[in-house]
Amino acid sequence: MNEQNTTQTGLAEDLKRSAGISIGMAVLMIVAGLLAIFNPFAAGLGISMVIGWLIVFSGVTHLIYAFGAGGPGGFLWRTLVGVVYVIAGFFLVLNPPIALASLTLTVGIVLIAESVLQFVGFYQLRELPGSGWILFDGIATLGLGILILYPFPTNSDWVVGTIFGINMLFSGVTRLLYSVAAKKELSATAAQH
Repeated sequence: MNEQNTTQTGLAEDLKRSAGISIGMAVLMIVAGLLAIFNPFAAGLGISMVIGWLIVFSGVTHLIYAFGAGGPGGFLWRTLVGVVYVIAGFFLVLNPPIALASLTLTVGIVLIAESVLQFVGFYQLRELPGSGWILFDGIATLGLGILILYPFPTNSDWVVGTIFGINMLFSGVTRLLYSVAAKKELSATAAQH
């Protein structure tokens, strides 16, 4: 029985340590979110640069896989796709404001498309209790999409960074509250044993 208590104590300590790490990560997320909110242009450019480099990496991957193609047609197709990706990625990396404007336009279009799907979902579920929240979410999402697209491209300097910052801030606060609650629960459970 003593060995079981030792194992449980070790597990409880590991869980508390994990909760502490999660709290630290939450604080970093909150700080990153606040920095992005207070400097959305820099955050947006950073996000655009990362996306540009991811596209370059994807292009290089296509080029590598081209050599494993089963025939000349597959090789040619994969090589062309890879070259297009690499060129487009480098174009975005070398022209961050254009990348940021493209990303802003994409976010606005995606939000409007999402709102249309939410309206369809509400219509299908309108008889169920709580379905009004789906309608509310659709209206809010549509409003956000219009807010992003209406003054486009003049708002592309701040939209992506601000949305990213708000998302990071809310995710960090949620993670912090959850982690603190988990750590308290683990401490209370450990104290009982």
